Amino acid sequence: MKKINYIIVLTLSLVAMSSCDNGFDELNSSKTGATSLEPALILNNAIINSSPNAGQLNYELAIVQQLISPNTGVLEGANFNKNNSSSSIANWRDYYQNVIRYTNDVITRTAGDPARSNLMNKARIIQANAFMIITDTYGNIPYNFAGKGYTEQNFFPDYQSQEEVYHNIIEELESASSALDATMATGNDVLYNGDIAKWKKFGYSLLLRAGMRLSKVDPALAESTVATAFAGGVILDNADNAVIRHDANYINNVGNVLNGTEAANFYLAEPFVDALKANNDPRLQAIAVRYVGASSGPAQVAGVATTNPADQYGLPMGSTDGDADILGPGLPGGGTRYAFSQLDRARLAKRTSPLFLVTAAQSNLLLAEARFRNWIGTGTVQGYFDEGVRQHMNQLQSYDAASAVSAGDRDAYIASRADDLAGNELAQINYEYWIASLLNGQEAWANFRRSGYPVLQTNPFPGRDVDWITRLTYPPTEILVNSVNVQAAIADQGPDELDTRVWWDN
Repeated sequence: MKKINYIIVLTLSLVAMSSCDNGFDELNSSKTGATSLEPALILNNAIINSSPNAGQLNYELAIVQQLISPNTGVLEGANFNKNNSSSSIANWRDYYQNVIRYTNDVITRTAGDPARSNLMNKARIIQANAFMIITDTYGNIPYNFAGKGYTEQNFFPDYQSQEEVYHNIIEELESASSALDATMATGNDVLYNGDIAKWKKFGYSLLLRAGMRLSKVDPALAESTVATAFAGGVILDNADNAVIRHDANYINNVGNVLNGTEAANFYLAEPFVDALKANNDPRLQAIAVRYVGASSGPAQVAGVATTNPADQYGLPMGSTDGDADILGPGLPGGGTRYAFSQLDRARLAKRTSPLFLVTAAQSNLLLAEARFRNWIGTGTVQGYFDEGVRQHMNQLQSYDAASAVSAGDRDAYIASRADDLAGNELAQINYEYWIASLLNGQEAWANFRRSGYPVLQTNPFPGRDVDWITRLTYPPTEILVNSVNVQAAIADQGPDELDTRVWWDN
């Protein structure tokens, strides 16, 4: 009997771990608990959980060579181009198991109620953003029955191709954005406090992003989608940014890691620092700090800190702790690995720092590319490009007053870049997009794969699994519990490996 009971408990535990939201936890939950919450509160929970997660420290930000850790073990990941399932599951866990579940609950409970149509359409937009992140990360995913383990008792959903998922995302964003109606009840929310005009811009900006994502694989659909988004109106000013604001109750998970036990284990990557130094970019002073001569974490103190751009040195890609300790004494002022430049955790990466979903800088730069491709007919490539850079430099002050870029430095940089654009439009636009997406690693990585810019060198770590990481692997629990459908997805899109390309990246 004990053996039978053990098998039953083990089976239920494995099923509960699956991404399918199987409903077993709800079977043992009070029906007056979370399932009876006001849908508006559930939407707020979905919005908060949409904040870019700390998993990007090990993967997305390291893949695009902005921020890396020299540590092996639990922090191992894209710093060595290796698979670490404890970190690579972050987007599946946070967006599939949480955001999708919450938004599905809101949509299900408000559908058919005209008085709550705005609430439903906000949830559709948040859900579309989550689906885009999940499919950009893993490729084929469960879409049709995602989050419906409880509502429809579908515990083992099948997977849809990324092509089908993207077609659905585009349809959802277009439909939900256009259906938002300021004459109806707007409701309060933690993103825009019920401002429907801003919600529309957010939805259409995501549509612009989705359209541009298909620029290689389906240019015709990309062009029509971008045109629809542009006509609808996108975020062009920082006042309309989609930003998750953190406080002592809802902390910035990236900031929490960088101000906790891992504070001395993450460093700005050499390619990122060198690129900003080469262009005399004033944003380097707003972003970076170096603790001159530091030979330990406790030695990283304000008295030896410098934000002077000339004093910044990024950690070479593929460096282990030992490598970095050998290189450290060669830095001005000496030290060990602790003396390399870091993302300033007292300014950009505080526990209360904001994190951005979509920004005016990103939208302006995407429009610069769209104008270059003649997918939109108004404005100029140079105009959108300059505005994208301007908006990102202005955005930095929202992290901390000490990260503000002066108007003079901003305008001088923009003027210095004027001659770089002609003849190099795609490279320069997407280089700036790379910088403007710092701390939104999911978007930085997706646009890097789509555009091919900036041109980065292969991670030189000799024991790397692959040369380039183009997707992350499915969570082990998903493979264990929903195996038949996962294997069908793998058969369709290719091996469950780090260098298998997703559909839009082919």
